[in-house]
Amino acid sequence: MGQSRFIDFLFVLLTCFTCFSSSFGDQNLDKITELPGQPKNVDFNQYSGYVTVNEEAGRALFYWFIESPLNRRPETRPLILWLNGGPGCSSVAYGAAEEIGPFRIRPDGKTLYSNPYAWNKLANTLFLESPAGVGFSYTNTTSDLYTSGDKRTAEDAYVFLVNWLERFPQYKYRDFYIAGESYAGHYVPQLAQIVYERNKGVQNPVINFKGFMVGNAVTDDYHDFVGTFEYWWTHGLISDSTYRNLQVACDLGSATHPSSECTTALEVAEAEQGNIDPYSIFTQPCADTTSLRRNLRGHYPWMSRAFDPCTERYSKEYFNRPEVQKALHANVTGIPYQWETCSDVVGYNWTDSPLSMLPIYQELIAAGIRIWVYR
Repeated sequence: MGQSRFIDFLFVLLTCFTCFSSSFGDQNLDKITELPGQPKNVDFNQYSGYVTVNEEAGRALFYWFIESPLNRRPETRPLILWLNGGPGCSSVAYGAAEEIGPFRIRPDGKTLYSNPYAWNKLANTLFLESPAGVGFSYTNTTSDLYTSGDKRTAEDAYVFLVNWLERFPQYKYRDFYIAGESYAGHYVPQLAQIVYERNKGVQNPVINFKGFMVGNAVTDDYHDFVGTFEYWWTHGLISDSTYRNLQVACDLGSATHPSSECTTALEVAEAEQGNIDPYSIFTQPCADTTSLRRNLRGHYPWMSRAFDPCTERYSKEYFNRPEVQKALHANVTGIPYQWETCSDVVGYNWTDSPLSMLPIYQELIAAGIRIWVYR
């Protein structure tokens, strides 16, 4: 090969490499080198950062992505998006740090230990803080915080997925599932419906949607109320008269926006229950932190070793550490408030919330989508 042709060859090769590098550049910038206090010999890759979902409003959602261990061949494993509910609660705080993520936070709020039941052992797991205003996710339009609702949350999550797959093109066409718990009983089927409908007529869709799974999910307000009130009553947590009042005051009501009569009855029920953890009634509540109680909308902070009712407090300490935020590529805009496990502003100002998800189930079951509901 002549010198000029060799130079031309090198130029073409360099150009191709530059194109290749630029297409993967953002994901390389998002790669986590090491989390403060993480265990030694972590054998999987982690990424975190922001994906813009609305340029005009300045809405950007924060994600934390944990691949399967290298010896389990992550390139062959499916992709799962995990969503926590609230509405207004963080998937990093609960899904990643307390439920299915690879690490648990020790009581010192500084160090981590491995979760032997982490889902990334079997699937590449993507945690999303949604909607904007939750956790590290942000918006430059303040009114967004007071106008969040089911519809915009689902649309933004879909845009997130499309844009995230541009950053991680190796996951295009990969088997894809959506999972979540609590008020994600709304988020998950609503996002699933959007993905399904926009995949219609597409021969080989980029989002290769296979199914969804929800646990302890807000599904149908009437039946969810019936089940909750019966649970309280049959476990001796409320009186007979309060049980009857709840049935009347909250009949066919909305769990997200209960009537004033229903709210009063719920307050009486909570007072009768006393100082307990409503999600683990046979264990002691944490004495050092205020329990977040949102009627039907909550979280289930189980640990892999034994139940620890204070894990929420450990999350607040850990994720507010500047060195942790730096390692996660989080809080890049310098938000003027502390990271919280749940946003009261977002949760208490929730707008649209359909009374039932059952029509979506009917549509997707008829379409052959695989669905797993567990409680």
